[in-house]
Amino acid sequence: MMNIFFRTAFRSGRRTLLTAMFSLFACLISNPVQAQTGPPPTPKPQPDVIVFKNGDQLTGKLVRGIGNSLFFKSDVAGEVTVSLDKVKELRSEGSFIVVTKDEKVERKAVKEIRQVAVRDGVVFAGTAGEEEKTAAKNPAYIVDEDTFNKDVTSNPGPFRGWTGTITGGATNVQGTEFGETYIAGIALIRAIPTAPFLPPRTRTVYNLSETYGKLTQPVIPPPPAGSDLPTKNVATTSIFHTDFQHNKYFTPRIYALGLFAFDHNLSQGMSLQQTYGAGVGGTVIQNTVQQLDLMGDVNYQRLNYIAVIPPEDSLPNADLIGVSFGETYKRALPMKSTLSQTLNYTQPLNTPSKYQASGAILYSVPVYHNLGVSTSASDSFLNVPQHGYKKNSFQFVLGVTYNLR
Repeated sequence: MMNIFFRTAFRSGRRTLLTAMFSLFACLISNPVQAQTGPPPTPKPQPDVIVFKNGDQLTGKLVRGIGNSLFFKSDVAGEVTVSLDKVKELRSEGSFIVVTKDEKVERKAVKEIRQVAVRDGVVFAGTAGEEEKTAAKNPAYIVDEDTFNKDVTSNPGPFRGWTGTITGGATNVQGTEFGETYIAGIALIRAIPTAPFLPPRTRTVYNLSETYGKLTQPVIPPPPAGSDLPTKNVATTSIFHTDFQHNKYFTPRIYALGLFAFDHNLSQGMSLQQTYGAGVGGTVIQNTVQQLDLMGDVNYQRLNYIAVIPPEDSLPNADLIGVSFGETYKRALPMKSTLSQTLNYTQPLNTPSKYQASGAILYSVPVYHNLGVSTSASDSFLNVPQHGYKKNSFQFVLGVTYNLR
């Protein structure tokens, strides 16, 4: 009886296994058939092509146009600037808005989305599918659809529009002396709207820099064994600065501003300096090459000094009310390099002798894609530093820079 039972179970299991294998085989056969009968895959967009008048070609993507210049991103050459008078032909698959020089664009504007072509240095713009495109006379800007919609028809998000640089550097000494120095810096700016054909609404600037170093040197000759004299000397450098400024524009050139800043500088005996201020500013010079801003504000400062020995010789902490005057200047130089410079002077009203000033200059040169090198010099002056410390603190930095775009 048991033998009959196992034979019957085996035959039943074999039929089940055969049925499962047949079903799996049918699925494998049917899936390719279904894939073939489904919708065809979306064709990959073709790259834009620039044909120069000398016969050379460049493939990639048209990014934007400003005046007589086209900004074209190539996988081989990166982003390049091409003059319109050198272009024989360009056809782009992207969607753009063409703004002419005599056209005023306001927020919430509705403009027709067009495709862009260039023939013999002349920009043509028309809706997709048109056989004949209309020449755009005096084009001032060629803007992609996504940028136009985000900057004109809506408010950009808080993380959109930030540009700037991140800089770093380090040194290390190993020998009789042991030491290391680390340098880091962040300089960010967010101008809204990002489209240059619209009047400015806000501008936010954020800066952070830190220089930290430690040098250990043995006492030579060493003290006698068993004495309480130190066997090594340690010198520490720590200079920290961060500031945040937000501008709200009344006109394209005049704005109100609010700011705060924090500083820590061991070389001047400053444990922490806090600054909070509000004022007005104006753009005196602004074009495609350079920009100069002048600013003034009323501020409150809290100065916390590093204590010295004996403690009774330490300067007491101070609360200051004062006014500040400053300027910022930025200029574009050949080879896509940039020069930035700032100056600031603060005059306390309740303690006039504790005036201070600062200045910095930065020169940055791109090397490969977003990487570059930079050199900077900065100086901080306190007329009344902590007892035993110098009034001036000067830094010169050569570092590697990463550009945020």
